[in-house]
Amino acid sequence: MRFLGLAWWKWMSIVLFVYVITRGLLVPLKPGILNINPSRFQVGQSVEFEIEGYNSFYTKATPRVFFKISDQYLCRADSIEVISETKLKIKHLFHNYLPVNQKIVMASVIVDSEVDGASVMPSKLILSQDSIELEEGIAAWTLDKPAQFNLKHKYHFPFRNILYETIRNTFFHVSLWFGMFALMFGSLYYSYRVLKYSKPEDDLRAYSMVYVAVIFGVLGLMTGSLWARFTWDTWWTNDIKLNMAALSMLIYIAYLILRASIDDPDRRAKITAAYNVFAVVAIIPLIFVLPRLTDSLHPGNGGNPAFGSDDMDNALRTVFYPSVTAFILLGFWMADLWKRVCVLDAQDSLDFD
Repeated sequence: MRFLGLAWWKWMSIVLFVYVITRGLLVPLKPGILNINPSRFQVGQSVEFEIEGYNSFYTKATPRVFFKISDQYLCRADSIEVISETKLKIKHLFHNYLPVNQKIVMASVIVDSEVDGASVMPSKLILSQDSIELEEGIAAWTLDKPAQFNLKHKYHFPFRNILYETIRNTFFHVSLWFGMFALMFGSLYYSYRVLKYSKPEDDLRAYSMVYVAVIFGVLGLMTGSLWARFTWDTWWTNDIKLNMAALSMLIYIAYLILRASIDDPDRRAKITAAYNVFAVVAIIPLIFVLPRLTDSLHPGNGGNPAFGSDDMDNALRTVFYPSVTAFILLGFWMADLWKRVCVLDAQDSLDFD
């Protein structure tokens, strides 16, 4: 089925891209906690510190503030002063003892509001004690009744510490890699057909898919490097997945160089098809296996879980999955267009000769 010369799946990619760009860039993040200053205290003292919120509306409903050491140990702040929509001043007297058998512990801060819902800054406060009295500490850090937190039901993207607004790059950086892999495996199929049937059209399809896959891969590296700059404060790290991704791109760039160096069409088709099979087989351990065997900053590698509730909630999924679909469809569309360009170039060369 075609409309204005475009197949339905091409129109689908356009619609999905419009949806991803508008929804992915305009939906706000949930309220969160940007910073707590200062954040290190000695227990047994009355302390003051400020909490800086993000997308918060503290003046509309005075929030409650809790300090959490574990699921069992929780205490509530003594005094809360609302300074602005995004700032709170906290005054609290920490009990002389902590509920754990340690001299120093990391405590999370929870800000709960009827308007904003519950926001968490994990393991931000550093609390220290000179001596240990577990019974007194447990009593002081145990609420009379379980705390009930407010849930924000509006459609918002999750607020993640360190990521902040850059979480939207998930729709582009990760989706580009999905599109790249779809094209690579598509090229593998046509390379197999070249080796079996020696059809020039299959060779052009395999080449076109690899060409667009390299474009997607380079864009993936660029968006990843930009993401690293704002989250890890560097353009590039010694992360194994980054290095393996760069190595995979070099393997496929070598494919393009090899193809350009062979003049005979039949020989070029056979050699590059065999090389493409090798390339696809090589990137599987480079991208999917090796990063899981060592430490990595990426989710799903080095012991880190893959996209789960902590990284990808339902609000993100409503944009992420359409984005992956859109990039895959766009990739095959671009590959088809590039194949047509190659055919026209070949015809012009024959006409010229």
